Amino acid sequence: MELSSDRLLRNQPKARKNNQGPSRFKLGAKKELAERERKLGLIRTPVMSCYRIAVISLKGGVGKTTTTMALGATLASERQDKILAIDANPDAGTLGRRVRRETGATIRDLVQAIPQLNSYMDIRRFTSQAPSGLEIIANDVDPAVSTTFNDQDYRSALDVLGRQYPIILTDSGTGLLYSAMRGVLDLAHQLIIISTPSVDGASSASTTLDWLSANGFADLVQRSVTVISGVRETGKMIKVEDIVAHFETRCRGVVVIPFDEHLAAGAEVDLEMMRPKTREAYFDLAALIAEDIARTQQGFGNPNMQYQQHPQQGYAPQQQPQQPYAPPGGAPEPGQAWQRPAPGQGWQQQPAPPQEPQQQPQQGVVPPGWTQQ
Repeated sequence: MELSSDRLLRNQPKARKNNQGPSRFKLGAKKELAERERKLGLIRTPVMSCYRIAVISLKGGVGKTTTTMALGATLASERQDKILAIDANPDAGTLGRRVRRETGATIRDLVQAIPQLNSYMDIRRFTSQAPSGLEIIANDVDPAVSTTFNDQDYRSALDVLGRQYPIILTDSGTGLLYSAMRGVLDLAHQLIIISTPSVDGASSASTTLDWLSANGFADLVQRSVTVISGVRETGKMIKVEDIVAHFETRCRGVVVIPFDEHLAAGAEVDLEMMRPKTREAYFDLAALIAEDIARTQQGFGNPNMQYQQHPQQGYAPQQQPQQPYAPPGGAPEPGQAWQRPAPGQGWQQQPAPPQEPQQQPQQGVVPPGWTQQ
């Protein structure tokens, strides 16, 4: 019998009411609301070139998959465009268990079908969609099969997926030496390092940063974000503030995620089921990530560029070689959300022009177990 959410969860709570935004009765709520609007503006930064986020940790069970799902759901619900999460864990990753599956297809199936993937709807057959709009591509539940998803497979998948999804999150494995991890690091714009409020969790996260810095990814480390996941308000043993202070000296930012029973259950992630403090923490994380999205998009031409319609093929900029991810008319007006494609529809793009050169691996020592492609 399948160990599903419906079978294992008891007394499932109803969605919380008013689960976002500051209370208007709070002292200083006007200032709080203005700050939230500033962060929302960041989160809705238009994306002209696919932005890739890698969630990594040397240690298992620290909340890596939970962070991938919750951050992806937050971005999808606030941006209202297409956000994708991929399970690249070689040890039978569990990302596919955190959403109601709409397909039995896996990332390996998608790689095999790449020659036939010419549009968004071709890819949509391989994804499952959460209530937030976040789409996920699962991995095989059999570790012996999932390990066959290697570095070249990952790069090929990202090349195809990056033409249809403006933001892609990768839930990686618990090591740094398996094959696909090389592509994950080489192609990532943003790293999220996961720690727990524990001695071994924090030490493992710090060791991860040491290894990355020593192997050619120092710039990625400096721009990375550390997430301290599952912090209990009643915890007395660990000085969480000291863990935060340590990673603030090593990363661009640190976000503390409070313990949440809904997330701890390991079932489907639903933003409406989270405690308000937890949801707000992921909102802050999304805003912090969006600061770097804004940085990467600065070199992509005039944001007010006019778009030319191509019959049956969607919209493409007249001068920009990279496809934009906005509907006709470009980015929305300030304060307005982007609209996600209606069910059964996709934003068609014109056949891809000559591809820009694939990002070159960063220089550094090739770790044991990796071979040059």
